[in-house]
Amino acid sequence: MEVSARSGITSHVTEAAFAVHRQRDWTELDALVRRAADKGPRALSTKEIARVSPLYRDLCADLARAQAARYSAPLVEYLQGLTASAHGVLYGGKGRARAAGARALFGAFPRAVRAHWRAMAIAFVLFFGPLAFGVLASLDDPAFAFRIVPESQLRQLTEAYAKGFDAGRQGGEGALMAGFYVNNNVGIALRCFATGIFGGLGSAFYLVQNGLSIGAILGYVASQGAGGNILVFVVGHSSLELGAIVIAGGAGLTLGWSIVVPGEKTRLASLQDRARDVVVIVCGAAVMLVMAAGVEGFWSGSSIPAQVKFGFGAAMRLLVCAYLLLAGRGDAPRASEAP
Repeated sequence: MEVSARSGITSHVTEAAFAVHRQRDWTELDALVRRAADKGPRALSTKEIARVSPLYRDLCADLARAQAARYSAPLVEYLQGLTASAHGVLYGGKGRARAAGARALFGAFPRAVRAHWRAMAIAFVLFFGPLAFGVLASLDDPAFAFRIVPESQLRQLTEAYAKGFDAGRQGGEGALMAGFYVNNNVGIALRCFATGIFGGLGSAFYLVQNGLSIGAILGYVASQGAGGNILVFVVGHSSLELGAIVIAGGAGLTLGWSIVVPGEKTRLASLQDRARDVVVIVCGAAVMLVMAAGVEGFWSGSSIPAQVKFGFGAAMRLLVCAYLLLAGRGDAPRASEAP
């Protein structure tokens, strides 16, 4: 009994000395953690933030020592609670920063598109005007499409769409087609954008050319009796795919406009100023094209009923329009309103 009592007294004294020796750091860390929890991590200065990390590491070592020495439950519980709170400030803050960064990127793309709405509107007309003309002209005279698209390609497409999609696609074919669509669509969008460096003329040319070609294909296939099938195929992914091509073309026009009309800046300075938004726009358009390729490869050619595909296509159009028109409105755009 006497030995046990002495051991208990020694343990108590050791715990008390340990607590007195480390209490100052614990109190400092506790105050920083409480302030960060109440007012957010931004309430801490740079020096205070830098101080949290070493205090937290020492606290973890203190907790391990207290548990190994079997100190009293109140002390261990206090250290455990402080450790959990400090961990939340350190790593929860990083999670919030990452979430804030993701939200900023999510909103930056539609903000940049809206900031250059004039260029986007011109690109829309340059693409969809010829597309509508191609459809109507090919419906009226199917031979018109042969002047735009090779006859062999048109006949192959007509034969493919005439079969419909009741059989769907075989396993693995969807992934193969998705890869093909990514390569093809990104190539089209890249031409629409990159050639804008020539005063925007290259972008205008490729927008008109691609719009007319797509319209000719749609009109010719429809004139051969497979219009319903091709519509079922394109309705799901067209808002993403065609929208991305227009946006990429608008980015090219913006690039060209910065060189043709630099304003009071030098042409190089004007190009650099526009380049920040243009890069964001092109990256966003590329993401849209990858998404479109996924839908086109795995959904559009599947055996899913036409009514479901039309419903999905309508929902996609609403989502794309809402995103481009509304997302990121909480932050002021950086770019000027010039094309």
